Amino acid sequence: MTPMPVRELVRPYVAAFASRFLQMLQYRTAALAGFGTQCWWGGIKVMVLAAFYGGASMAGTPMSLAQAITYSWLSQGLLVLVPWLGDPEVAQAVRTGAVAYDRLRPVDAYALWFVRSAGWIAARALPRVALMAVFAAVALPLAGLGDWAWQPPASLAAAIAFLASAVLALLLSTAMVMLLNIATVAALNERGINALAGPVVIVFSGNLLPLVLLPDAWQAALLMQPFAGVVDIPARLYFGLMSGPHALAGLGLQCFWIAVLVALGHAAMDRTMRRLEVQGG
Repeated sequence: MTPMPVRELVRPYVAAFASRFLQMLQYRTAALAGFGTQCWWGGIKVMVLAAFYGGASMAGTPMSLAQAITYSWLSQGLLVLVPWLGDPEVAQAVRTGAVAYDRLRPVDAYALWFVRSAGWIAARALPRVALMAVFAAVALPLAGLGDWAWQPPASLAAAIAFLASAVLALLLSTAMVMLLNIATVAALNERGINALAGPVVIVFSGNLLPLVLLPDAWQAALLMQPFAGVVDIPARLYFGLMSGPHALAGLGLQCFWIAVLVALGHAAMDRTMRRLEVQGG
C-alpha cells in the first residue's frame, strides 16, 4: 500500500485549526470587551508597581520600573495564553454527548482537539495583543503618559527571540489546555477543574507578578516549572534578560515542556477515551 503523502495527513488538522480560528475571529465585541477589561486591570497593576518601586529600595533589582510596566501590558495582552480554562467546545461536547463523535473520526483525536484549541487560543490572543500594543505603546505616549507606556524590545535579536518564544508559548498553553480538556472528559464537568487551575496558573506563569521579582531562592525552581514558559520566559527574552545561550536555553525549556505535556496528554486521552461515559442524547 502506498503511504499517504504528508500533505494529505495534515490537511484535516490544518482545516480544523483554520475553521476554529476564523470562527473565533467573528466575536469582535468579545475581543473589544476583553481588551477594555485588560486595559483596566493593566492600569491598576502599573499603578501598584509604580508605588512599589517608588516606596522601596530597588537597588540591584533584575527588572527596572519601565520593564515591569511593559511586562504588565505584555502579560495583559497575552492573558488568553494563560491556560486557566479548558476549551468550552470540549466541555459542551461532554455535556451533550457529542464527544463520542470524535472517537469515530478517521483522525487522531488528541491532535484534532489540540489544533482546535490552538485555533481558539490564537484567535483570541492576536487581536488583543494588537489592540494592547496600540493603546499602551502608541496612545499612552501621545497622551503624555510615556513613563507608563509599553517600551520596545531590547534589541532586534530580543524581538526575534520573543516572537519565537510566543509561538512556543501558544503550543505550551494548548498542551496545558488539553490536560484540562481531558480532565473535563474524565470528570464529565469542567467547573471544578477550571476553578482549581486558575489561581495556580495565574501565579506561576508570571501573569500576576513578574517571576524575577519573587525571592531569589525561588528563581531556579520558578524558571524550570512549565507555567513560566507561557508568559515569563517570553517576557525575559523581550527585555534581553535572557540572551545568547540563555535565550536558547529558555526556548529549549519551552520545547521540553511541550514535548512532555503532549506525551502525557496523549497517553491520558487514550486512557480516558477507553473509559468514556457518554452523556446527552
